[in-house]
Amino acid sequence: MAQSFWEISPGLFTSAKDYYETPQALFDQLDKEFHFTLDCCARDDNAKLNNYISPDQDSLTKPWSGNVWMNPPYGKVIPVWMKKAYEESQTNAQVVVCLVPSRTDTNWWHDWAMKGEVRFIRQRLKFGSAKICAPFPSAIIVFRNPKVV
Repeated sequence: MAQSFWEISPGLFTSAKDYYETPQALFDQLDKEFHFTLDCCARDDNAKLNNYISPDQDSLTKPWSGNVWMNPPYGKVIPVWMKKAYEESQTNAQVVVCLVPSRTDTNWWHDWAMKGEVRFIRQRLKFGSAKICAPFPSAIIVFRNPKVV
């Protein structure tokens, strides 16, 4: 009998894991459009760019600049990351592009995601080396600096 998704990827259903490696094809597609210069939520083993901020460098306390890629930790901390992404897009960064779960029923979605351009992803993503798709839909949120033409 085949294993269920719960058995293969239990981290997606618990707070034991709050980070998911960005699918390379999705990143490449977005990088062609936005030409990212900073990965603001990366670890040594999953950074998409040479210029990245790791958890021990605490991206939430540093200014971001340029064209920023953000695949934040998922879970209860998403509102903090989305607020930071929006604020950085209004001050320091030219653009902040966020990969987040499509949680249209949450406060953080209405407080922050709706301030940006929302791009729903048609199919569910396979994060990192997962064998099957995530049990949740995802979206891309684009926050643009109004001062950059």
